[in-house]
Amino acid sequence: MDTAYLRRCFNLHRPKAVLVAVLALLLSVSAQGQGYKYVRKHLERYDDKEIHYGFFFAAPVTRFSVGYSPAFIRADSAYRIYSPNKPSFRVGFVVNAYLNDRFDLRLTPAVSLFSREVKYDYPGGTTKTEVRESTWLDFPLLLKYKSERRNNSRMYLLAGGAFSIETNVRRKEIQSASRLSTGTMDFAVEYGVGFEQFFEYFKFAPELRFSHGLVNLYRPTNNAAGIGINKLTTHTVTLYLNFE
Repeated sequence: MDTAYLRRCFNLHRPKAVLVAVLALLLSVSAQGQGYKYVRKHLERYDDKEIHYGFFFAAPVTRFSVGYSPAFIRADSAYRIYSPNKPSFRVGFVVNAYLNDRFDLRLTPAVSLFSREVKYDYPGGTTKTEVRESTWLDFPLLLKYKSERRNNSRMYLLAGGAFSIETNVRRKEIQSASRLSTGTMDFAVEYGVGFEQFFEYFKFAPELRFSHGLVNLYRPTNNAAGIGINKLTTHTVTLYLNFE
């Protein structure tokens, strides 16, 4: 009867040892992979389309930047003239044209309801307020720079210009001898930052945009409201909620 050796009972040939090591490695990788969560990518072909349309609601906070004239010290009785920030409302459409993987061209025509004020403080605590309630048509044209998409989100920057025109011009108020007179056309430099979140059927993009008017909207008059002022330009910060 042959003698059985304990060493031979547990002897593994080299190919078998390599196979066991590979299986152990695969099991380890599989166990680690169970810790990652699968994220479904929505609208995967979104950027394959050259033009996208959408709409937005926006909440601007706007004011005039007041430039003083020499008459402010020499002839005006007010010791302070300023324009406070006023909340407004804006609604419009989005037309986004794809240029390449990093840049888009963006047109966002809108209707804006503004209520800008100019306040005058006089000695003794007396104050006076000039209110300019108006409806404007805005036509911003912007260049958009997009970051690389990460699953269902990405950041973007945008900059450009916007032409605006007032639509509800009140001739009687403009020609009034006692009211502040302002222009009806404006051009502004705009820039901002936004965040895009892709959902199953649409893209939602909150955006913060800054606007600085380049046109002097002040119209010289001989009444008390215009004494001490030689320049009025618009400044606006707007929160956009874009749906595309």
